[in-house]
Amino acid sequence: MEWLISLAPVLTPLSGLAGVLGGAWMVYRQTNRKTDAETETAEATTFVTSVQTVTQGFTQLLEQQRATTAQTLERVATLENRVERLEEEQRQWRRWKAAAVEYIHQLRALVAKLYERPAPAPPREIAEDLGDDAT
Repeated sequence: MEWLISLAPVLTPLSGLAGVLGGAWMVYRQTNRKTDAETETAEATTFVTSVQTVTQGFTQLLEQQRATTAQTLERVATLENRVERLEEEQRQWRRWKAAAVEYIHQLRALVAKLYERPAPAPPREIAEDLGDDAT
């Protein structure tokens, strides 16, 4: 037992060193685990933030697409209304033109009958519209 007591001046600093090293190792593990947990939390937060950002981006794109589609449909409806109105005007002009050509034919026949000579030649702007009878 004396040998153990004689080793006391050597064993005391060694056991103190072992205690300090053990404590340092435990502090290191605790800090390492805390850092890992914080890293995982930060990664999870980053992932959640990324997913939210992507979701918001897709939502904004979807809203823009819906607005664009609505605007396009509105424009198409407006253009369809204009086309229908123009088609109706075109039909009316065709009816008027046909009636005017028929009226001119009747007047030319009347002039030819009254004066017993052919009616004057029509202006070249409408000659094609009057057809073969007018020339």
